Amino acid sequence: MDPPFSPDTFSNGFKQETWRNTLLFSFQSIGIVYGRVSTAPLYVFGTIPTRGEHGALRSKDFQSQETVYELFSFIFWTLSIVSLVKYVLIVLRADDEGEGGTFALYSLLCRYAKVGLLPNERNANEEVVCYELIGTKVESRARPAIQNHKSSHYLMLILALFGACMMIGDGVLTPAISVLSASSGLQRWLSHMSHHFSSSPKRQEKISEEFKKYIPVPSACAILVCLFTLQHFGTRKIGFIFAPVIILWLLFIGGVGLYNIIHCDPHIFYAISPVYVYRFVRNIDRESWSSLGSILLCVAGSEAMFADLGHFSKKSIKITFICFIYPILLLCYAGQAAFISKNLYAIEGFNHLTASVPDPISHIFVVLSLLASAVGSQATITASFSIINQCLALGCFPRVKVIHTSDKKHGQVYIPDANWLLMILSLTVTIGFHNVLQIAYAAGLAIVSGMLVTTCLMSLVIALYWERSLLVSASFLIFFGFIEIMYLSACMLNFHKGAWYLVVLLVLFLTSMLAWHYGTMKKYEFDIQNKVSTEWLTELGPSLGVSRVPGIGFIYTDIVTGIPAFFSHFITNLPAFHQVLVFVSFKSLPVPYVPPSRRYLIGRVGDKGYKIFRCIARFGYCERVRDSDDFEQQIIQLIGEFISLEENDAESLTSFEGRMIVVGKPSQDGNALIPIHSTSSANNETTTISSSVDSSERGSAPVQRKKVRFTLPESSPKMRESMREELQELIDARESGTAYFLGQSHLAARDGSNLLKKLLIMIYVILDKNSREPHVALNIPHAALVEVGSIIKAEIEQGKTGMRLRDHTRPSTSIDTQSELDHFMEAYCKALSKLKEAMEEPQQETVAFINDMHSQLRDLTNSNPPPNTSSGK
Repeated sequence: MDPPFSPDTFSNGFKQETWRNTLLFSFQSIGIVYGRVSTAPLYVFGTIPTRGEHGALRSKDFQSQETVYELFSFIFWTLSIVSLVKYVLIVLRADDEGEGGTFALYSLLCRYAKVGLLPNERNANEEVVCYELIGTKVESRARPAIQNHKSSHYLMLILALFGACMMIGDGVLTPAISVLSASSGLQRWLSHMSHHFSSSPKRQEKISEEFKKYIPVPSACAILVCLFTLQHFGTRKIGFIFAPVIILWLLFIGGVGLYNIIHCDPHIFYAISPVYVYRFVRNIDRESWSSLGSILLCVAGSEAMFADLGHFSKKSIKITFICFIYPILLLCYAGQAAFISKNLYAIEGFNHLTASVPDPISHIFVVLSLLASAVGSQATITASFSIINQCLALGCFPRVKVIHTSDKKHGQVYIPDANWLLMILSLTVTIGFHNVLQIAYAAGLAIVSGMLVTTCLMSLVIALYWERSLLVSASFLIFFGFIEIMYLSACMLNFHKGAWYLVVLLVLFLTSMLAWHYGTMKKYEFDIQNKVSTEWLTELGPSLGVSRVPGIGFIYTDIVTGIPAFFSHFITNLPAFHQVLVFVSFKSLPVPYVPPSRRYLIGRVGDKGYKIFRCIARFGYCERVRDSDDFEQQIIQLIGEFISLEENDAESLTSFEGRMIVVGKPSQDGNALIPIHSTSSANNETTTISSSVDSSERGSAPVQRKKVRFTLPESSPKMRESMREELQELIDARESGTAYFLGQSHLAARDGSNLLKKLLIMIYVILDKNSREPHVALNIPHAALVEVGSIIKAEIEQGKTGMRLRDHTRPSTSIDTQSELDHFMEAYCKALSKLKEAMEEPQQETVAFINDMHSQLRDLTNSNPPPNTSSGK
């Protein structure tokens, strides 16, 4: 269940972190962030082939003690340069107010380099939406060059989406390889113990074969199901459960590593010399080069360390890695290398971590490895949730349910749909490949691809956000990019052996994300191009006889200026709207969160006499758009605050429609409207409005909702009479009832569109039909919800005219002759005359008259059926 947010949730990023919180986060991060990198010893050396190509009995990587030293030297420097220097010391500094990951870097570039392709970045009213979030930075020579080239904007977006897909793909592969490695270790331990089951060598061999066939994959699948089932408990609870397991695991493998160093090869630390790296590169061939793909796995989890930053704090992650994780991992790898150097081909599976554990404690190792492998997958699963949440908020992922599992740390989220999808794909990988080596090739490609994306975006952040010289930015890109391209080339050599599966996942996720972003942008462009001016609505009354009915109408729209097309369509067909109108827009900004005191912008549309307001609610990409039951009364209370502040507010903004005032700060004069709480039925709380447009008929059982009524404070000399009258009119409109208007549009590609656009639109339509409802429609009473334009399609038209609106309504009969059209208009005029009479009646009778008007309109229209024709006008 989603807990309510506390005030500390939004102030978390601004308060000084205490050492108590740092230690607490450090403890939790061991179980969440560092599980992946801590369990990497299970398969780093184990995935390096022990047999050479073309049937050779020995691999060139395990020919002598010298080659083992070279492998360990590569592991040491890779772990030190990539994990320690790049991520812990540099990349973690580029957090976006406590959030990490590729999309955090992209959001920094969107704000400070203005390269965003998101809706709120491209509208003409950008300064009204996010004026105080864009800091003043010293102009860089690189910034204008990037801003003026639109292709660079698309390239950065595709890079961010590509990195997000790599992180999600890693979230699929990591649970599979971690758990399957531990299950294989269990199988090897049971096979080693087969002499206890039978004294016959043939029988022992048969038992070992049965263990190999039935132990690894089934046990891995069972552990995976349990792991993903635990995700709903949230990061905090899982961290407290998993942290002791990882701590015991690290202490155990660190102790085993120290034991092997002392008893097998105390000189193993000589291998940290870069000379051994040079010797490895000097004697490199195709077989040895491909083994770098396995060595790369030692830094698995480094990218997740950055992506999980929103779940913990920067200080806690740094301290934990430098003081605990890094030295123990070096001990473990050094001990395993020392064991391998003294036992080359002496025992079966000598390169696996299981073989290096002394026999008296091997059973403890098996149990710990199974537990740690399950926990080790948590880092990438949690990182996948964070990445998906960021993509969702920025309009790059289909709508899914996001549950915030903590009211103290807003970045801790759980996404049920993504969780089950990751579980299904992980089970598919485990059952389909049932081989650690093949999964390791795909995982290595995912790791290095994600790192390469981070390197590219980070170099731009250094130049554009940190305002360092281009030389520093280029040095970062060349140094770390060279290392990662080297590993990427090694992974590509194993493409046909299993890495191809990552490309399948990439195509699946990237196509879905690009299609969703493309469809979202086209819908937004359609709304912008088909909106009408505010003068159209304010001057509509005298020209068409538009009447105002009692009550409040909330019109939800994505645009922040003008009148949305669906509402103008509604007014044209039914010339009446409520006494008070509020246009509500939700905007997700490229920042992690927006404080409540800066969240809402309120302004007027037209003069005071029209009583039309606009409310812009701004949210960060790590926040949940609040869809709670009290949103309606919260907006009304904010409008009352706006009315009281309108005359003398110093923090107002000038938009195309007038002043916008930031509301939500505590007022010294008290609230303009005083809430009075009561309880009522949801179906009786609001008034139903029926119309000729498609209206939602989804019934629901009456539920008890919190009904909030408002009253004015006692007479105050600071409150003028005109202000008091307007506030009283707002209260009266609230008491008369509320209706909610939503626009529904459907995309359809024009016949002349190319195949790629048709494919993107088709995928978007499929995702839109199967995704979650928009957040604004979730808790709206069905009896008060009016969906306008659900049968109007916006077709993509290329050229100077852009997109256009075509009416695809499907009436029961067609109107093909002038006489039939005259008959229809006569019936419509009679219905409108009855509507004007109904406006003078009490509100409940008004609803009855409107319903009667629609029934008469349908009867009159169908009384003279037109001839059957194929074309409608």
